Amino acid sequence: MAKPEHDAHAQVTALVEQYSTTLYRVAYSVTRNPADAEDVVQETFLRVLRHRNKLAEVRDYRVWLVRIAWNLVLDRKRRAKTRPETDDFEDLARVLPADQQSAENMVITAQRHSHILRLIDTLPVREREVLLLSAVKELSTVEIALVLKTTESTIRSRLYRARHALAELLEQEGSLQ
Repeated sequence: MAKPEHDAHAQVTALVEQYSTTLYRVAYSVTRNPADAEDVVQETFLRVLRHRNKLAEVRDYRVWLVRIAWNLVLDRKRRAKTRPETDDFEDLARVLPADQQSAENMVITAQRHSHILRLIDTLPVREREVLLLSAVKELSTVEIALVLKTTESTIRSRLYRARHALAELLEQEGSLQ
């Protein structure tokens, strides 16, 4: 009788290996805090463990896990009422690809990344959400619609508005080259 329990644990372990980086990036894109993002990932998988008997019912694990992590992040934000900002370039560089960049280039890249994230923060909530979900792990409009529980056309519209607004903000600042 221990076999189904063992199979469920093996399945959860496989999910952790496959999706923890994705979930971290989703959580970090909103929290901007490595420790908080890691906590969200852990809490996501704790919830999966608690509901492991329902794993067979899940159609798309990626969308399901992102939805859990997204809701946890939003719950944390609601409770905190403020989002901690970080200027710690080491933390920002952690989520950027390294590609053998010099230390100077890494700092410049981290500063640009931080600046764009601050601009994204100025967007209306709905546009900000779809842009983060789209850019963080390149979720498709179908997947974003499932995470946010809305239609694909709504997501496409919000994504268009978000990208257009961000481009305007960058252009106004002369950041677009």
